[in-house]
Amino acid sequence: MKFDASIVQTHFQSPFGPMVLAATTQGLAGLWFERQRHLPAQLLAESTGPGVWPTDPEHPVLKQTMQQLTEYFAGQRTQFDLPLDLTGGTAFQQSVWQALLAIPLGTMASYGQISSCIGKPTAVRAVGAAVGRNPVSIIVPCHRVMGADGSLTGYAGGLDRKTALLHLEGVLNLKDLF
Repeated sequence: MKFDASIVQTHFQSPFGPMVLAATTQGLAGLWFERQRHLPAQLLAESTGPGVWPTDPEHPVLKQTMQQLTEYFAGQRTQFDLPLDLTGGTAFQQSVWQALLAIPLGTMASYGQISSCIGKPTAVRAVGAAVGRNPVSIIVPCHRVMGADGSLTGYAGGLDRKTALLHLEGVLNLKDLF
């Protein structure tokens, strides 16, 4: 992924672990759990020098994101209303991420359904890869995607977090899983 030069970051403590939020002048460009798969190189511990994003907890989009995430985790928000900057992805990835935004809270979709939705019904694996590279976790709800058989499959933040997010949204009853 390519990120705009204006990008800044801040940290957010969620009930499911620490998160990193990143924004550009256009909108929210990243939201990752710390140490999840596919973190940008600029956020990895060994990343040093001018490529590291500056911290700006007062950035208006980051402040708005933290407020909306707090409401979401408290069960007080069912939709996010944030400007997004998804331009770091390819056109294909962006089409997948836009399709994810159409999955309402309380529901799930399969990778095949996403593939059909974007007009690429045979691109299920490519859709899976794009879902896994979603830079704006939770807000762009990649956790609402399941396997063709209804199973919970990969999540860059970990299946335990995916399960917890779906439970928070009322899709899963945790007692049914154990």
